[in-house]
Amino acid sequence: MTESSAVVAPLAVVAVHGVGNSFGRGLTIAQREERRRLRATAWTGHLAAGLDVDPERLDVDFAYYADRLDAATGPPAQGLGPSQVLADPLAQEMMESWAGALGMSRPPAQGHLTLPVRQLTSWIARRFDLAEGPLRIFVQLLFGEVATYLRAVDGKERVAARDEVAARIVRHRPRVVVAHSLGSVVAYEALHATPDAGVELFLTLGSPLAMPGVVFERLDPAPAGASPAARGIRPAGAARWVNLADPGDPVAVPPGLANVFDGVHLDHTSVVGALFGFHHAKNYLRSAVTAATLSPYLDALPHRHGRGGKDERDGEESTTP
Repeated sequence: MTESSAVVAPLAVVAVHGVGNSFGRGLTIAQREERRRLRATAWTGHLAAGLDVDPERLDVDFAYYADRLDAATGPPAQGLGPSQVLADPLAQEMMESWAGALGMSRPPAQGHLTLPVRQLTSWIARRFDLAEGPLRIFVQLLFGEVATYLRAVDGKERVAARDEVAARIVRHRPRVVVAHSLGSVVAYEALHATPDAGVELFLTLGSPLAMPGVVFERLDPAPAGASPAARGIRPAGAARWVNLADPGDPVAVPPGLANVFDGVHLDHTSVVGALFGFHHAKNYLRSAVTAATLSPYLDALPHRHGRGGKDERDGEESTTP
């Protein structure tokens, strides 16, 4: 192929999902891969719509890790006990820390008691003008998966989920990693574990990375320094880090990651969705801020041989499948 016939490569992206993305148990490998492909297609469509470009300009690989958490996030972990508290003690503890981070005050007489899910979701629904029913389901799902992932640094679920995301990054060699919700935590740790990944942009959406008492103190690597001055750091596997949080998103608490992480280049707070759409990946992916952040990376360098051939970005053989 001659120099004049060089084509522009699509922007390589690894997408890392948040909570509530389980494909279900009992799937064959082929069924799992088909659902992962469909999810990649959906994320491609959302990003392309925000950017106002043809979806072919994007090459999105969907890093699916939810099945690594499935075994531990079934009904016992997510369900409620007789007193309407989360059955998993760690999930309950995390939920109560989250309530404190959101500014929920509790009468001293109840200080030693566990906080019922219904009481918390009723308070959040009033504060953020949300529908309480879907919120209650979401809270159980959120803390079931977050507790499973963060329970232990060397927990088998955590290692498996992080390794799956790291493997997708190494295999796909993306310029950009886009991570939503809990996915931003998994991707943060995966990029720390792959310092030579060569990712140009790490874009976090609706991220709970800075959530005190729930996520921040449990990260691996652990934040450096003594509390409350402890700080995390941008993963060496990413050259640039941009964060976006909807001000009405109670999962992105606090919304500004730069307050506790070094190496965050831009911290955006912008409305991406109304009502319960505050945390939906679709709204974050289609937002104007996401589009403005990704747009410069669409101007990919010429790629003469297409996928699987010689990659002019670094002169090495491409490992993209």
